Amino acid sequence: MRIDLDLVEQWVPQGARVLDLACGDGRLMRQLMDQRDVHGYGLELDADSISGCIERGVNVIERELVRDLDEFADNSFDVVIMTQAIQVMKYPDVILEEMLRVGKQCIVTFPNFGNVRARLHLSLRGRMPVTKKLPYEWYNTPNIHFCTVADFDQLCRDKGYEVLNRVHLSEQLFNRQFGQLWPNLFAETAMYCLTKAAP
Repeated sequence: MRIDLDLVEQWVPQGARVLDLACGDGRLMRQLMDQRDVHGYGLELDADSISGCIERGVNVIERELVRDLDEFADNSFDVVIMTQAIQVMKYPDVILEEMLRVGKQCIVTFPNFGNVRARLHLSLRGRMPVTKKLPYEWYNTPNIHFCTVADFDQLCRDKGYEVLNRVHLSEQLFNRQFGQLWPNLFAETAMYCLTKAAP
């Protein structure tokens, strides 16, 4: 299991109602069901991933996320989760608003495209980086919004979201040592737990 998914588990309250967007094969939801006794659904479009959810006993709804979650009422869930997928959404700001409409909190993880290795790769080689974390070429990547930690922080300020928790992760030792001091430069993955600021 990815380290960010283990941290997501720690942030989800026991017995919470959870919606997992772009849930993949349901591994995270299954982990939350087993370890945190959560109830809820995953949303996924890919047929193979949906099959994986069904095999794991995860309730899954086949649906493409474009702009809204209109089938869910306000505050239907305690937590809405999206891991490593907000950068592939057409309207990430709208999806984030919807996550905080249907959920009291949301948890988002995403790759930090401002990481020093990505910057160096682009500046020294003149090509978009291809790494273990970002294994796609520029022409076949599902990522359409290249967000940095600083970009996401600014979006949260602009929208008035309250950051309840934030962690910056790195696999490389050098990046781990400096990632908490300068996350926009050294973090490889960013994790946020958000809620709407009190009026």
